[in-house]
Amino acid sequence: MGTFLILGGAGKVRRRVARMLERDGHTVRAVSRSTRQRFDWRDSSTWGPALHDADGVFVVGPGSATDWSPLLADFLDAATAAGVRHAVLLSSRGVEFLPDGNVARAEQALRAGRLPWTILRPTHFAQNFTEAMFIPVDGRILAPVGDGAEPFIDVEDIAEVAAHVLAKGVAVGETVELSGPAAITFEQAAGILSEATGHLLTFRDQTDDEHISALRAAGTPEEYVRWRMAMLGGIRRGADAYLSDGVTRILQRPATDFTAWAQREATQAPWALDE
Repeated sequence: MGTFLILGGAGKVRRRVARMLERDGHTVRAVSRSTRQRFDWRDSSTWGPALHDADGVFVVGPGSATDWSPLLADFLDAATAAGVRHAVLLSSRGVEFLPDGNVARAEQALRAGRLPWTILRPTHFAQNFTEAMFIPVDGRILAPVGDGAEPFIDVEDIAEVAAHVLAKGVAVGETVELSGPAAITFEQAAGILSEATGHLLTFRDQTDDEHISALRAAGTPEEYVRWRMAMLGGIRRGADAYLSDGVTRILQRPATDFTAWAQREATQAPWALDE
């Protein structure tokens, strides 16, 4: 059994990775700025205690709005000195559409470091409809994607891949591409979610300007706006519809279908429970 450091606390992927590693008998140290054992990317004095006796680390950065690759490079040096054997970075397929962005820079820092590494590059999460950017508003899913299709991936699949890679020490030096088993349009997603939850949902395509205006009105940093629009633009153009085999290759089973995910999780989304 190993000891694994999970950075970032209770995010969508991070909490699931921690749960799966603990389920399999490993020791998990999930840390963030708000946990009892504090970890702060910008306070290197918090790194050593977090890294103590860790065999591997699951890296989720402090966001895509700023370039955190210099911090990651320093952290990887500290991890190597502490005896960590493997770092797994949660990236995104979106780096293909913004190759000069902050997520791409983090990947470059990981590859340049001395610590053995694995990069996970998933597509958009199915859980984005229940926990993040595609949550319905008044029964409508809003996004500037037109009739573009996306092979949404269940975050449980990402977490299981991450836990397996960490625990088994596999896929070292690889970029593992992850997707669901089929690409669907947002209109199809709305239909599947409607059937699963009994709540009628529709999809409305936004213009880029509409979406950007809404992000800016919410105070979203400009660099994140650029990142998000690059990802969504990839969907609209059809460039993000291709399938990846990472789930099957690592776990020896098919990736979870969007309908199966919706029947399992979407029924418990706050918008699905509202009367």
